[in-house]
Amino acid sequence: MSDMLSAAFVTVFIATVIAQAMPLMLAAVGENIGEQAGVLNLGIEGVMLIGAYTGFIVTLTSGDFWLGMLAGAVGGVVANLAMLVLNVWLGLNQIVIGLAVTLIGEGITSVLYLQNNAKSVTSLGSPPDFGIPVLADIPVIGPALFQQSAIFWVSVILVIVAGFFLSKSNWGLSIRAAGQKPSSLDAAGGSVMKIRSHAVILSGAFVGLGGAYLALITTSTFTPFITNGLGFIAIVITMLSRGRVILVAVTSLVYGFTVAIGPALQVLGYDVSADVIKMIPFIVVILTLIIFARTSVVPPALGAAYTRGAR
Repeated sequence: MSDMLSAAFVTVFIATVIAQAMPLMLAAVGENIGEQAGVLNLGIEGVMLIGAYTGFIVTLTSGDFWLGMLAGAVGGVVANLAMLVLNVWLGLNQIVIGLAVTLIGEGITSVLYLQNNAKSVTSLGSPPDFGIPVLADIPVIGPALFQQSAIFWVSVILVIVAGFFLSKSNWGLSIRAAGQKPSSLDAAGGSVMKIRSHAVILSGAFVGLGGAYLALITTSTFTPFITNGLGFIAIVITMLSRGRVILVAVTSLVYGFTVAIGPALQVLGYDVSADVIKMIPFIVVILTLIIFARTSVVPPALGAAYTRGAR
């Protein structure tokens, strides 16, 4: 028990929670933007994988983590173009297209990795830390929270900005209108297709950033199916958050805690099998669904294609 309370152990544990939570948080914010506009993207798992692989390859080639994150965002946008064209513009079934994007993303990234990178295990290393003066010197919490990479802080700022604009701006009001009552937005002179297109593009960028963060910062490498269901967990978190980014952040941290607790128990000497450790986050997600599913609220027009003038 003394090991559990040691400063070094707690510091590493907090840092692990943050590292595991951030990819999910970015992806869930992206999904939240899309869902608030009425676009259900079940392809988020595939989009994350494409963002992760794109970011990994660019960072591996250039040695620049910032370029890798940017490439991940671009990869996410490109992957989401299928949702944009087939769902928003052509009005095809969002669920079918989303599942197809997931399968394509899994297949493409696995084939490319096995063909080009599987012969040697490649670690990208870690980006330079960006310690905040004074705060980074706080015992226990300081090194874990305030001695992070600059990429972490930029990601946090992006999440905060997205939450602010979704809840406090006319743009956010238009996004919500496209998911709540698209005909009213149309009658008020807004373009449902334009708003949803912007939401899908921005959603792809955030989801791609989540995948890139997972590969570049959390794991420092890429392997096939590295997301391991993270995209689907992001969908669940988004639906339970009622469109509030603050709830997305909190539930993402809870997920990070459930991922970090398994290895921590092993370090402390508890005999916990690896299979149980892998199951813990999914068990927590299922229990959360059972407890809070009835109180979750999704936009009424979520998943429904909109045709101007249709009734």
